[in-house]
Amino acid sequence: MSTYTSVTPEDLQAMLDAIGVGSVGELFAQVPEAVRLGRPLDLPAGLPEQDVFAHLRDLAARNVSAEDEITFLGAGMYDHYVPALVDMLTERSEFLTPYTPYQPEISQGGLQVMFEYQTAISELTGLPVSNASVYEGPSALAAAGYLAKLTNGRPRFVISRGAHPHSRETLHTMAVGYGATVDEVVLSDGVTDLDALRDLLGDDVAAVFVQQPNFLGAVEDVEAIAAAAHEHGALAVCAADPLTLGVLEAPGNQGVDVCIGEGQTLGNRLDFGGPSFGFFAAAEAHLRKMPGRIAGETTDVDGRRGFVLTLQTREQHIRREKATSNICTSQALNALAGVVYLTWLGRRGLGELGELMLQRTHYARETLAALDGVAALHDQPVVREFALTLDAPVDRVLDRCAGDGVNAGFALGRAYEEHPDGLLVAITERRSRADIDRLAEVLGAAVAAERRHAGVGA
Repeated sequence: MSTYTSVTPEDLQAMLDAIGVGSVGELFAQVPEAVRLGRPLDLPAGLPEQDVFAHLRDLAARNVSAEDEITFLGAGMYDHYVPALVDMLTERSEFLTPYTPYQPEISQGGLQVMFEYQTAISELTGLPVSNASVYEGPSALAAAGYLAKLTNGRPRFVISRGAHPHSRETLHTMAVGYGATVDEVVLSDGVTDLDALRDLLGDDVAAVFVQQPNFLGAVEDVEAIAAAAHEHGALAVCAADPLTLGVLEAPGNQGVDVCIGEGQTLGNRLDFGGPSFGFFAAAEAHLRKMPGRIAGETTDVDGRRGFVLTLQTREQHIRREKATSNICTSQALNALAGVVYLTWLGRRGLGELGELMLQRTHYARETLAALDGVAALHDQPVVREFALTLDAPVDRVLDRCAGDGVNAGFALGRAYEEHPDGLLVAITERRSRADIDRLAEVLGAAVAAERRHAGVGA
């Protein structure tokens, strides 16, 4: 195993001698004994390379991807088709290998990608200003909270329980650092309860957050929620699913001040939960409070079109107390995949894809809700995802479905204690009518088997 040991005992001793330290332990003398491990790590003995490869191969074989099963799992990450064009462009060396443009003006190709991406996100969300991406959806939502607090200085956020659980958790965590508190608005029949929202609003609320469609798949009345926020001088923030914006109104046209979201559905595969990107768009008044970086268009001394890095509001580039973000870089490669995908899809294609998901989602909801022991959790309009209630233990039903090669969805009880029997089912263009019929067959059999096991209907 010496091949994989980067520092030999001789190397280690030479380094310790060079800095005048007797042992590695002395380097940690300032760390209190109470928080030190005090023993070697409990690691197994090393293995030869061939055995390590075989072990890792066995571990990898335990993974099941969306290519191996018919999957209806969504809950924020979705199995969409990614055209070959996306890989062809993103794998070009000028895009794949650069880290980040610290000398941006010499990276005209990278800056143009940022600019075109920003334009696409702005058109999609109906808001005039977009940054060049952030890490992912939940951190984008939390960053919108900081923007709101910078704008009005208020100490409280109000967020719908229809927002993604990860986004709500991130906002709760980050709000502590912002010196703010968070209140959650309950749902009524699957959507944000407007009366409960109005009861929570006051002149101390910095922003109101809503997701469209929400985590239960329901279409929210974003315009009414934004209006309620504005009545109290709060900002309205909408976390949007970008691929539903081909059939739903752009949040910016509904009075929303900031629109953020998860960009995985735009040309990024699931990749076992791997990297994606978050998008962030806002009204022009909030331009200088946005996180990350913004690329702009200009002309050079010869009048030729060129691109510049217009704003960098992160602490590495400006005074720390003036920074609005500590984001070290944008997810430029993933965002490039997003803009390539949107360009491939086009305005017409986006609408057609949304209509296809809408039709198949309604077919699936009607088909599954007709099964014995299965009912719709709410009757709100849905676009790509819907919630059911099962008259059987959800986890056991999911295990039975998995045994038949079908991932039936997300157990809502994992995120919503008020819905222990809930199942969230997601539809994409990759789920055909035949796939939905197969789900109905497998889910119906699994629910029936569990009901028999429990003596229900016997």
